[in-house]
Amino acid sequence: MASDLSDLLAPELIVIGLPAASKKALFSQLGALVAPTLGIDARLAADALALREKEGSTGFGGGVAIPHARIAGLPRIVLAVGRLAQPLDFGALDDAPVDVVAAMFSPPQAGGQHLKALARVARRLRDRALVAKLRGAGSPDAIYALLSDHGVRDAA
Repeated sequence: MASDLSDLLAPELIVIGLPAASKKALFSQLGALVAPTLGIDARLAADALALREKEGSTGFGGGVAIPHARIAGLPRIVLAVGRLAQPLDFGALDDAPVDVVAAMFSPPQAGGQHLKALARVARRLRDRALVAKLRGAGSPDAIYALLSDHGVRDAA
């Protein structure tokens, strides 16, 4: 199913209540979150997100941001999802503060796969009803179910 993001997601990379007072703090927390799973240095991941963000805001509206970075040594594209404790100014096009973040990490050689995955994530997170459900989800497992085909089939 096109809306299924389970191939990019890992349940351990979903967190609720990230306390980030700035983009820099958020990127540090996301780096620390993904480092053990990806086998990379947390600072490397945070710096890669910050470097990409300098090119332009990854806040695309509706309170959602998709920061992304390419990092050498990654075996595949991975998505980490966080719901922030407090909305954060992200410089989004609609000026809305961000409270839902999907951070994507790709190997440099992913090229077209990176762009396709980014488009899939953006398409999914443009769905306002889904984003509302993500905001109301009570656990990382609930967020995983909402973003995976399993959740689409089994949602009750």
